[in-house]
Amino acid sequence: MSEPSVTHASFTIERRYDAAPARVFAAFATEAGKSAWFAGPDGWSSVERVFEFRIGGEEVLKGRFPDGKTTDFRCRYFDIVPDRRIVYAYGMHIDGVRISVSLATIELHPDGEGTRLIVTEQGAFLDGYDDAGSRERGTGWLMDKLGATLPHQA
Repeated sequence: MSEPSVTHASFTIERRYDAAPARVFAAFATEAGKSAWFAGPDGWSSVERVFEFRIGGEEVLKGRFPDGKTTDFRCRYFDIVPDRRIVYAYGMHIDGVRISVSLATIELHPDGEGTRLIVTEQGAFLDGYDDAGSRERGTGWLMDKLGATLPHQA
């Protein structure tokens, strides 16, 4: 058995969307809105989803790839300011093994008739899971998916 270890990393991602902050916030704050963009890549299928968007609430998204590999996202919301800010902590698991624990902050700023979104994440990557930027790339990919769904959300 290898020695327990931890690697720390942080990143910030910015995006601009042609949608008002209230609309972007709703894409995080409603189950239908978040389900439209927060999921795994092609071939991945959801096996469990819990959505309780409130301070102290829990969100779970567990899924499976065709090869049987599972991913499991489990978060707790700590701060919610409608149309402005969301702060949550989450753990990620692959095949039942915790690979990381992170603190994420979503900020929404009015930008003309649109929104400037800032995501800041601070992560602890555990026991040999060397993130090497994959979390940042994955989060960027999800923010791009969010942007693609906004024109289709009410």
